[in-house]
Amino acid sequence: MSKRPTAITVVPTTREYARRLAEMQPLIFPTLTPEELLREAHYLKHIELFPEGQFTALAWVNGRWLAVGSTSTFLTTWEFVQKPHTFLEAIDGGWLTKHDPNGDWMYGADVSVHPDFRGLGIGSKLYEARAAAVRRLNLRGEVAGGMMPGYHRYRDQMSIERYVEKVSAGELHDPTLSMQIKNGFVVKGILCNHITDPRADNCAALIVRENPHYNRVEA
Repeated sequence: MSKRPTAITVVPTTREYARRLAEMQPLIFPTLTPEELLREAHYLKHIELFPEGQFTALAWVNGRWLAVGSTSTFLTTWEFVQKPHTFLEAIDGGWLTKHDPNGDWMYGADVSVHPDFRGLGIGSKLYEARAAAVRRLNLRGEVAGGMMPGYHRYRDQMSIERYVEKVSAGELHDPTLSMQIKNGFVVKGILCNHITDPRADNCAALIVRENPHYNRVEA
């Protein structure tokens, strides 16, 4: 990063950001396979399917706004979340075509921040944008498979279940999961063989953030 950003904002993802977001994917998620990375065409499809749930973080750097992070989401049901599924199955190969317009939960396909812009609160801003969308759409909440890149440091000392317990209790810090917990997510389980991430034995944490403002609408 040639210059520290003087401002950061989050906006709805539009077509103009798709190529840049796709180019950042391998840098942000170095352990994922090519099939698990989002491409430009994927982002364009997300905008078509569910524009209200796609957000891009922009940083003001060297006199211009630069896309430095994003989040992609789709709507689903709790029945789908409870079934064993892989990341690729959830995102339907990146296309998010499992999006259910009548779903009452927002599934977070990813939250991504360019490595050069981490530590600036961008991830939290993206989570804030998602929470605002959940309130606006009157959804029950958000779910996601949270990566755990810090587990490899403790693999010889404890099981991944114990690691998650200690991160949830604040006794250990995980670069991703700790931030998600700080932003109001609660771990509900472990998703085994979920995503390509040898650092966590290809596991992810099933994380949930309920919407305290959800208003049940009776049929």
